[in-house]
Amino acid sequence: MSPVQKYAIGAGIAVVVAWLILPGWLTLLVLLGVVAAPVVGYMMLDPSQRERLKRARRRGLGR
Repeated sequence: MSPVQKYAIGAGIAVVVAWLILPGWLTLLVLLGVVAAPVVGYMMLDPSQRERLKRARRRGLGR
């Protein structure tokens, strides 16, 4: 299983748990946080860091 799949499954579980425990608008905030955090982190990288990350993804981390 790839790391991206693991993150997606973890995010899905977090949203389902929030949906069961919290009111609707707080669940929406959890969903936005789960989706927005990686996007904001990626957008904060310099262009050279983004290129390095793309190369590392293509090559595969830890190989």
